[in-house]
This record gives sequence, structure tokens and C-alpha cells, in this order.
Amino acid sequence: MIRVGIAGVGFMGMVHYLSYQKLRGVKVAALCESNTRRLKGDWRDIRGNFGPPGQMMDLSGVATYTDIDEMLADESLDMIDVTLPPALHADVAIKALRAGKHVFCEKPMALTVRDCDRMSTAAKQAKKLLFIGHVLPFFPEYAWALKTIQSGKFGTLLGGSFRRVISEPTWLANYWNADQVGGPMLDLHVHDAHFIRLLFGKPHSVVCRGRMREGLAQFWHSQFDYGPEGPVVSATSGTIDQQGRSFNHGFEIHLEKATLLFEFAILGDQGAYLVKPTILVGGKVQHPEMPDGDPMHAFAAELQEVLRCARREERSQILDASLARDAIVLCHKQSESLCRRCFVRM
Repeated sequence: MIRVGIAGVGFMGMVHYLSYQKLRGVKVAALCESNTRRLKGDWRDIRGNFGPPGQMMDLSGVATYTDIDEMLADESLDMIDVTLPPALHADVAIKALRAGKHVFCEKPMALTVRDCDRMSTAAKQAKKLLFIGHVLPFFPEYAWALKTIQSGKFGTLLGGSFRRVISEPTWLANYWNADQVGGPMLDLHVHDAHFIRLLFGKPHSVVCRGRMREGLAQFWHSQFDYGPEGPVVSATSGTIDQQGRSFNHGFEIHLEKATLLFEFAILGDQGAYLVKPTILVGGKVQHPEMPDGDPMHAFAAELQEVLRCARREERSQILDASLARDAIVLCHKQSESLCRRCFVRM
């Protein structure tokens, strides 16, 4: 039985807590949160853009703490799940690793590359595992694309374009604060930066053009350079001011013998495929069946991967900290290119 302590009971902490309940061989044994009402089980004020609303929770049998050091002193805990605001990720993860715990930390890994490196160094020194919560590869459409590419049945990966755009997230505090959240580059696009890194490796350079807000990237187009013989890869991401389309993501991925297509949007209060998952192959248009698209299922699958690797004490090929660190590098290089209006080498 893997015993987990969750640091931070907000929306993502609730998502993780509920997801662990669906999995075998794991118990949420402790919670750390400054809001004492939530430690008593009153989660009714927690809201998010998917999943069930917050409710009264039965936390009997779960140790509760307001001080992270006190929770980390609990020798019965095997892993700490960090779902705190991004600016706190590095320091809390490092403390947990030094306390002899494995760590699963929500994305983004940290707001700076330096903090990512501090986290990785702490994991290496403690000889503990550090997982970063990039859930996108566990969503049905992205899991399908990854599996199809890795199978090799359609030949070499030639490139792809990726899209992730949301309406202005007015409900998120400090969204445009570089020291707290980092805007859509580190909160939103980091998903695709990680997926691009997972599929194509690290590019040689990047060029990014778009508009900025309060010193941060607001909406942009990026072209990643993998050399004259490498894949052709681009991404569009950011926020728009209108609230009619709260979320939009998708991809077009080119292989030697096939093209993979997908796009989804929430228009008004309705979510729908604009392009359902599609393979163009041999002159035919095919629509593979997808599993249930409930985001909660993707988070459960992500945590199942964490638990599998923790039991075997092995790094995850998807959730490894080195990939997450490279995603942060990609984000910062795009921001630099946008700000300076030039090509930036990696």
C-alpha cells in the first residue's frame, strides 16, 4: 500500500484526491492545507472547469496538517502529491524529497529552469523519484496519437501543428503575475510544449510571434526548428478576451503514411469535436473509437502510471522530470523570442 500526503487542497488537490479513490494499492493518508475549513471536509467552495463540484467530504482516517513540515515528518508517508500554486512547487517538492518521500508534482514543474534543476538535483541526492503531472498524454486523443506514432506502422514522424487557446481566465488570481503563475505560456501552453518534447525531442531553436500583456505572452504562434532534415513543428496558444469559446485544443500530426487530425472546443456551455479523431491513410478517412473523454479518467490514468513506477522504483517515460524541465525551457525560449522578436537557440 502506497501512502500519499497531498500538499494543497484546491481544485487540483480535489481532483487528485478523488482520482486516488478509484485506484487500488494506494491511500491518501494525509492532507496539508492552510484553509482549516477544508481540513474539516468542507470542500463546497472548490470549483473548476471540469469534474464534480466541491462537496462535504468524509476525511475520517486522514491526518490533517496546516504545516507542511509536520506532514513531511510523518514517516508512514511514501509519497507527497504537490498541488500547490506553481510558485511553491520547487521549495515544497525539495523539502519532501529531502524528507525521503517520492514526489508527484503538478505541472508546471516550476516557474524557472533554475528551480527545475534544484528539484532534479534534490531527487538525485535523495535517491527518490520525481514525477511531474503532465496529464495531456493520458487524454484519449493524445494517448491515441502517441500510441499510433510509437507503433511505427505509419512510418517516420514528419511534423505537426498544435493548438491550445482559452478565454481570459478571469477567475484565476495572479494569472498574469510572472512570479506566481506565469500567464498562459507556463499555465496553458506548457501542456503542448511537453507533448512536443515527448514526440520530437528538443529543437535547435524557436521563433515566436504574437502579442503580450503585462510583460507576458498573451497569444502567439511558434515555429520550432529541428534542422533542414528534421520535422516541421509549430504551435498556437494563448488567451482571447471573449468568453464565448472558453477552451479549444487540437493537433494535426504528419507521418510518412498517414495524417492524424483532432480538434475540440467548448462553445457557450457545450463541448464538441470540431474535428473528431481522424486518420487520413491510403486515400481513406478513418475515425478510430475513443474511450470516454471524461477528464477525471485521464487524471486517474496519470496517477496509475505514477503508482506503477513508484512500486517498481523506476522513472516514467511520460512523467519524468527531465521532460518537464525541457518543457519549461521551451516555454521560456518562446517568451524570449516573442519579446526580442528574433530566433532563439535552445
